[in-house]
Amino acid sequence: MPILDSPLARNVPVGRRNRHYFLGAPFDNIGQDAAVRLVTDSDGSTKFRYIVTPNVDHVVRLSGNRKLAPYYDEAWMSLCDSKPISTLSRAVSLGLPLVTGSDLTARLFKTVIKDGDLITLIAANAQIVRDLESAYPGIRFRSMVPPSGVLHHPSALQACVDFAAAEKARFVFIAIGAPQSEKIAHALSQRPDACGIGLCIGASLEFLVGAQKRAPLWMRHVGMEWAHRLASDPKRLWRRYAFAVAPLAQLFVKELVSRARKHPS
Repeated sequence: MPILDSPLARNVPVGRRNRHYFLGAPFDNIGQDAAVRLVTDSDGSTKFRYIVTPNVDHVVRLSGNRKLAPYYDEAWMSLCDSKPISTLSRAVSLGLPLVTGSDLTARLFKTVIKDGDLITLIAANAQIVRDLESAYPGIRFRSMVPPSGVLHHPSALQACVDFAAAEKARFVFIAIGAPQSEKIAHALSQRPDACGIGLCIGASLEFLVGAQKRAPLWMRHVGMEWAHRLASDPKRLWRRYAFAVAPLAQLFVKELVSRARKHPS
């Protein structure tokens, strides 16, 4: 089944979750505990569903390319992975809970995933796979490492989809960055033969095995984790962060204007 870009974003029922659109992106107003409960209570053998974790980079990218909208709109859960976005949401009385992909991944490996579980990995490199196999020897990992620049190679993207659909794993961790991770997850959700729960979680596996170090707790609590990441990998991240500030501010102003028009004083 080919990977197709839907021309229109569709609003998909999300059960009892309260989904809001903020800064042009969907966010479910649920915290980490509730998200973990939903995952725990889900039967991994049912039709494939997936979780996305939008941050500032995702929101800015989405505002410039609405073809990406279905990847987020049709996710089973869309969780706020950004302290700045969570903070801005309070200004419009949304109060989106912060649920980072890194925290969610660590929680699942600690409390939900058990020895004997089958986990599919779409990983950025083979070292991450080896580190996970070493750290969790009781878990059955099935892995695929796509080539660099996979977003621009439809056959390689399709190979990821076919691989994950064939494995029938309880969880599918897709950790090759946005938007290719979300594109693969969305394509899997269109496959009647795909099952399990997919998680588009960026660099979370690298944090899990210690390949990258997370910011100290105090920096996370005050919303400065981005600064720690920038200092850890400035060559790769400086442009992303620098060029996200102005678009995020513009999106927030647009949000305020839109809400003022809908609810004039």
